[in-house]
Amino acid sequence: VAGMWIFAFYLLGTAAGKEVCYPRLGCFTDDPPWSGIPGRLLTGLPDNPEEMNITFSLYTRETGNNSQLISGINSSTIRNSHFSSSRNTTFIIHGFGSTGREGWVVEMCLLLLEVENINCIAVDWQEGAKGTYISAVNNLRVIGAEIAYIIEILKKVSRCSPYDIHLIGHSLGAHTAGEAGRRTPGIRRITGLDPAGPCFEGTPPEVRLDPSDANFVDIIHSNAAHFLAVGLGIYNTTGHLDFYPNGGTVMPGCTDLLPDMKQNATVLRGCHHSRSHEYYFKSIIYPTGFLGYPCKKYDCFNLGDCFPCPKEGCPMMGHYADRFPAKLERVNQKYFLNTGADPPFAAWRQKVLIQLSGAKKIRGDINLVFHDAEGNTKKYEIASGDLSEDQVYAKYLDVEINPKKTTEIEFLWNKTLFTLLWERLGAETVNITHGDGHR
Repeated sequence: VAGMWIFAFYLLGTAAGKEVCYPRLGCFTDDPPWSGIPGRLLTGLPDNPEEMNITFSLYTRETGNNSQLISGINSSTIRNSHFSSSRNTTFIIHGFGSTGREGWVVEMCLLLLEVENINCIAVDWQEGAKGTYISAVNNLRVIGAEIAYIIEILKKVSRCSPYDIHLIGHSLGAHTAGEAGRRTPGIRRITGLDPAGPCFEGTPPEVRLDPSDANFVDIIHSNAAHFLAVGLGIYNTTGHLDFYPNGGTVMPGCTDLLPDMKQNATVLRGCHHSRSHEYYFKSIIYPTGFLGYPCKKYDCFNLGDCFPCPKEGCPMMGHYADRFPAKLERVNQKYFLNTGADPPFAAWRQKVLIQLSGAKKIRGDINLVFHDAEGNTKKYEIASGDLSEDQVYAKYLDVEINPKKTTEIEFLWNKTLFTLLWERLGAETVNITHGDGHR
């Protein structure tokens, strides 16, 4: 209950005038749907962009671990930088209470540059994101407009095409990317990393991130919930491909059951909420370890109803989601997967069928141990209790060992204390089906 009161403290914002206008960016109103609608009752207008000190830090392979500040207001900073229109451009946008000058935003830029020769632009709007939550919600409209403005200048200065641009945003940063996309027709891709739920769940498309904001929109839900006490992310589908790892609400390896809400800090941060950008980060290195399966519900996925992949295949959650051939066939496609509890989080879903041999009936448990060339091992229980040689045991596993690097699969069985010493058990057959359907 205390947490809810604290969050109410964050949400409190003061009512402002009906409209405010800023040079270059246009006018902003607090008329519906920006306020006064279900899920978005509080009113307010964005702060002056000059007070928010928005910065764009350019990282390229030429800059190394350093960056160059570029500005749409001062186009010479672009001309004198290492920005090149011959490369694709990625903007990375943080959320409430965060920064784009250090931490995961910069780390993601640097990792992307290891695998792709791109322009990576870290967007920092921490001055606009550090007040109350409702003020940050209002401010992101200006941040989105600023991103759209610098894209327009990049088009003029270097003939950069919107189709070469990918916007990646976490939490409020996801809706910021949506605002920029609405203002810039033709953006190639927007990735929403657990888009924020409060003030956005159930709102019209112009208010939140929506499939119409770019040619392709993919979403990772890691703390999605209809109720704030459960999660900080938006629950409903809001892209072409919506991924719900581990069901999309509670992530394995996270011990905080509720969002971290501290009265003495204006930071809404949680392990579950942050997992979305951590999964994306690791997907750059382990693309096949985040395969999403089309399914109506997470419970059905766990039962194996949606395994293996259909004939059109399965998309890879994260960085390589745009390689899925059927990504644009329809909007709001739901995909489920399970991850590991610890980095690198990657897991490969497999169906295991085991036919036993040996004792007619025995009591104990049977396990498979997966080994790879690097000495890593993972043990998974297949069945326990009364075991019979005339029965086939089936189990769906999310194996944290890459099948392509698996060197050995070991069959183990443990008998109970009361099992006769001379009774033995073995595996007559072991069949393993992978996500793509091959054995």
